[in-house]
Amino acid sequence: MKILVVGLGRMGFGISERLSKAGFEVYGFDKNKEVLEKIKGFAKPVESLDSVKPEVIWIMVPHQLVDEVISSLKAILSEGTIVIDGGNSHYLESKRRSKELSEIGVYFLDVGVSGGVAGQEHGYCLMIGGDKGAFNKVEGIFKTLSYNGVGYAYLGPSGAGHFAKMVHNGIEYAIMQAIGEGFELLFASGFGYDLSQVARIYNTGSVIRSWLMELTERVFLDFGSLEDIKPYVEDTGEGRWTVEEAIKLAVPVPTIAEALFARFRSRQENSFRDRLIAGLRYEFGRHDIKKAE
Repeated sequence: MKILVVGLGRMGFGISERLSKAGFEVYGFDKNKEVLEKIKGFAKPVESLDSVKPEVIWIMVPHQLVDEVISSLKAILSEGTIVIDGGNSHYLESKRRSKELSEIGVYFLDVGVSGGVAGQEHGYCLMIGGDKGAFNKVEGIFKTLSYNGVGYAYLGPSGAGHFAKMVHNGIEYAIMQAIGEGFELLFASGFGYDLSQVARIYNTGSVIRSWLMELTERVFLDFGSLEDIKPYVEDTGEGRWTVEEAIKLAVPVPTIAEALFARFRSRQENSFRDRLIAGLRYEFGRHDIKKAE
């Protein structure tokens, strides 16, 4: 089966290599020429999207670029081609893209991918939505890419895969926030904990053991007491979308919402809100104000 992977970043590169090693005929496209050179050891680089006629096209780019990529692919799309969006796209956009491509006889699958850079070696978790017949045709791809050959599932019609990945990322926000808060309390306790050891113990038979806890141990081993890391936490959209959908559906998700807002808070170097609250405390009770330096 001939597969074109568009977007050879950390995840796209790993997907390309894993498929190639399994015997698939893999072509790779990326605007970064250095990356194209790197895939020559296991895949065939292409410098133009109209230079190959694949049966399957796997798109692995930021969600803002998916429409642009699909538009660039029009010259090589033919009836029966299967387009897979493995990025973190909004599920409503995936439903729209599926409808538009179906009008020209092209199948579209929305696939939420989790597993990070470790997925290249160990396999990924794949949440799949779209046409069931198209899924059946390429199930071998998902089996090859998945963790232990079972870390994938067809979850329903168009949009189902990316909706599940959106919620997955919302849960991830909340878990990481809880870990951050707990370890801050440990750090402030006065016991002088070796926090990498605490993380290791938490991850050895306890009810909160997880890969994120394993990564917590690794953070402290790699970055010590974290003085060199700026307390700025980015979000890429999925947490916001999770909260927005929860509001639409009247489903309470306070922990996920608070984790999202905590990320916003991390970016405020000199919070206007907190300065105002300090001023209010002075006005009603003459509490001390710390002057800005």
